[in-house]
Amino acid sequence: MKKLVALTGAGISAESGISTFRDAGGLWEKYPVQQVASHDGWLADPVLVNNFYNERRRQLFDVEPNRAHRLLAQLEHHFDVAVVTQNVDNLHERAGSTNVIHLHGELMKVTSSRNPDDPTCIETLTRDNFEVQPGQLAKDGSLLRPYIVFFQEAVPMIDVAATLASLADIFVIIGTSLNVYPAAGLVHYVRSGVPIYLIDPKDVDAHMADVTFIRKTASEGMAELTRLLTGETV
Repeated sequence: MKKLVALTGAGISAESGISTFRDAGGLWEKYPVQQVASHDGWLADPVLVNNFYNERRRQLFDVEPNRAHRLLAQLEHHFDVAVVTQNVDNLHERAGSTNVIHLHGELMKVTSSRNPDDPTCIETLTRDNFEVQPGQLAKDGSLLRPYIVFFQEAVPMIDVAATLASLADIFVIIGTSLNVYPAAGLVHYVRSGVPIYLIDPKDVDAHMADVTFIRKTASEGMAELTRLLTGETV
């Protein structure tokens, strides 16, 4: 079975109603990035940061996976699919994708502020218990923080993602501007001759010549990609 690797960004979740960060009216216009999404911001005001992500979780409960998420999950009937996502929501999993690598962390998880990648300190929150309270501690006694890769921090899953990209027989890019590194650099790990499809209604500089552009929204683009790859009309 051919290996299909999909790199997804904010554009795939925007159709579900999740605010993007960089577009006009996005979250960065409402919340200074250095305050709520950087390591320095966390050190300066952990209560503000935790409250910001508490609110992001509350909003996540009000949205559902969209057609693009579901169609990507359904490609598992035809391919060995791995999803590498820059998104911190859980919409890929809720749509049925079974192999999802989160480059920038996971919104529904919290962890130690002393050692964020310590697996013994990573906790999954629930709909009934999703808010981190001021002063709440992780299992190692440090402040509990979002399991999010803040700006100024390394991206621990990038090597896994790069290996997947190098093994891909088909590489798909959905809803990302390819402006955020190191994720944007994954295209350079794709082997020469491997077909690359880029789904985005906007112009995106893919930094590579041999790319098939599908200039549609994520859902419309995934429907077209499904027809191209499987012959099925969805």
